[in-house]
Amino acid sequence: MNPQDKTETVVLGGGCFWCTESVFSAVRGVISVTPGYSGGHVEHPSYEQVCGQNTGHIEVVEVRFDPAVISLETVLRIFFATHDPTTPDRQGADEGPQYASAIFYQSPQQEEVARRVMAQVQAELGVPVVTHLLPAQRFWPAEQYHHDYYAQHPEQGYCRMVISPKLAKFRKHFAELLA
Repeated sequence: MNPQDKTETVVLGGGCFWCTESVFSAVRGVISVTPGYSGGHVEHPSYEQVCGQNTGHIEVVEVRFDPAVISLETVLRIFFATHDPTTPDRQGADEGPQYASAIFYQSPQQEEVARRVMAQVQAELGVPVVTHLLPAQRFWPAEQYHHDYYAQHPEQGYCRMVISPKLAKFRKHFAELLA
């Protein structure tokens, strides 16, 4: 937690960052959601490089939230409910290491909460959760045209076919958490 502004940040990879960003942008207590890349070995990676699958990066979102309004545990519950944490390097038709399910924890406390939530989710699902639990690594913001992609392009095919249904499901199950 940042003592100056009393916010907390976690970096999450849940497949396409357009989907994950659109979900967390709708959550009360979330201050900002920034799409980007983390976990790789290339500095300042581009979208094209990451899609080339040889940088080691995962598409992620950096979620900054107010823990007085929403807990990390709730953030992670939303994360696990809005993507498939049981498929390695895949979310629906999006396939490749850049689509891995991942949590980049920023502190030992976040790691502890993430381990606990992952164990609960695995018990609930009855199948292994393959989410990578990784220490914080350099976060590289995505190119500007990826920011607020769904909000700017709701009629684009991918947005209409993939993100809109995901958001509808999210709103139905987490109505009390909507901003």
